[in-house]
Amino acid sequence: MAAKTPSPTVVGQIDHHPPAKGWMDTKPEFKPGNFLYAAKASALETVGLPNPRDWSPTDDDWKLPADWKGIVREGMAERLQRFRSFKLFMDICVRCGACADKCHFFIGSGDPKNMPVLRAELIRSIYRGEMKTAGKILGKLAGGRKLTEDVIKEWFYYFFQCTECRRCSVFCPYGIDTAEITIIAREIINLLGCNIDWIASPVANCFMTGNHLGLKPHTFKENIEYLLDDIEEYVGVRIEPSFNRKGAEILFVTPSGDVFAEPGIFTLMGYLMLFEHIGLDYTWSTYASEGGNFGFFTSHEMMKRLNAKMYAESKRLGVKWILGGECGHMWRVVHQYMDTLNGPADWLEMPVSPLTGTRFENAASTKMVHITEFTADLIKNNKLKLDPSQNDHIIPTFHDSCNTSRGMGMLEEPRYVLNNVCNNFVDMAPQVTRENTFCCGSGSGLNAGEYLEMRFRGGLPRANAVKRVHEDHGVNMLSCVCAIDRAVFPALMDYWVPGVGVCGLSELVANALVMEGQGEREYNLRGEENPSYKPPAEEEAPAEAGEEGEE
Repeated sequence: MAAKTPSPTVVGQIDHHPPAKGWMDTKPEFKPGNFLYAAKASALETVGLPNPRDWSPTDDDWKLPADWKGIVREGMAERLQRFRSFKLFMDICVRCGACADKCHFFIGSGDPKNMPVLRAELIRSIYRGEMKTAGKILGKLAGGRKLTEDVIKEWFYYFFQCTECRRCSVFCPYGIDTAEITIIAREIINLLGCNIDWIASPVANCFMTGNHLGLKPHTFKENIEYLLDDIEEYVGVRIEPSFNRKGAEILFVTPSGDVFAEPGIFTLMGYLMLFEHIGLDYTWSTYASEGGNFGFFTSHEMMKRLNAKMYAESKRLGVKWILGGECGHMWRVVHQYMDTLNGPADWLEMPVSPLTGTRFENAASTKMVHITEFTADLIKNNKLKLDPSQNDHIIPTFHDSCNTSRGMGMLEEPRYVLNNVCNNFVDMAPQVTRENTFCCGSGSGLNAGEYLEMRFRGGLPRANAVKRVHEDHGVNMLSCVCAIDRAVFPALMDYWVPGVGVCGLSELVANALVMEGQGEREYNLRGEENPSYKPPAEEEAPAEAGEEGEE
């Protein structure tokens, strides 16, 4: 059973003083609310990951393989050889401390091992102690230490407390990307069968059914059909999208979270309305029904396997290019890794908007365009009929997803869209937006129910920024373009900033769309009365004969 989460007053009392003992002599304490459950054996078996067994991080015996030290040493040596960035990041840090206070988990927990420099030191110290002559001989004096089971437990605890958001890398004068270190560290402990269930089960589901949630093709289709019924009820327009249609111009892929849960489903309704509004020739796939990629949080090999599914489906259906929904890490995988993993996608064409003729040259290689840049282009070319006053009761701000901002540089497009579909957009301070954005606190697979206290701690810096615009400008909605953000922010806002809702950008676009043949928009896509709805003025009854001009 998940632990009861302490109140915001208790969690907000954060001590940033370092402990009296040195960091090598302190061990992590696995307490309810601050660690993640171990991966189920069945999930590891499904995708062929090593050492499947039932265990818990609170156990003394983690049932590691007999030669676990050899596996770790060999795994680290292989990756030092294979990944130049990992090799560089093990050697070039000068411990200047520029990154120290940039991590949301350090700010929210006060734990010095959450400072990026020290989190990386957890693995650098083993690199020195096991692989470098000075570290082998001098040990602590040379910053080295030996590999022990306690080190593996420490890695599990802290490398699953990094959301791979890369904020620290923005401030590092040497460009060290701690996310790359976390990725490798997770790969290495995966060799021992040490993963978390919130990652391993979605990976197994995606491998078997095509999406993280394990939705079978008929369920995936039915869920969307339920949302079509809601659109018809609230907007008055019946939409008939196609599924698995060969020869469509575009394959649309979005995170499965948008098909299943609030508020993501309202974002998905926004996609459906937008595509109907412009008459887009597109299709859904019920087989490659996941844009997200939790393989990214497991290993490079697993990321490659899951990324291949949607590209293989694009080939089977014979589409020209892929349009992707609102997601974070899906876009980092596509933007930064796709070419190396499975590219080039030569069977696809350079994405060209069929409405505006715009060539998306930034997607020349991946052949995949983000829905937000696609929408911004439609607005810029006057292809959408919009009534932003339909959002007048909403005062939105915008959260830059770590992956779309720092991972692909999409900074202005969402703001351009917001300023065209809303009249009251308020941006947060520049220190906490765009490249400097703070993480939601639950990215990279940490969105687990048993981890709530730590998630709230990690989300505190973002919540503080929202609280500022909430109190100063009356902001009542946090918009975003990431499915994980949409999943975790409602609980985070309720905890730290009650009164602020959460929505996807496409939901606000849909609110403002003037659909052909629409009915009265008295209700929004959530089925709530729309305070911004203005009924049409009643026409004056024609004057009775003789009433006017009668002499």
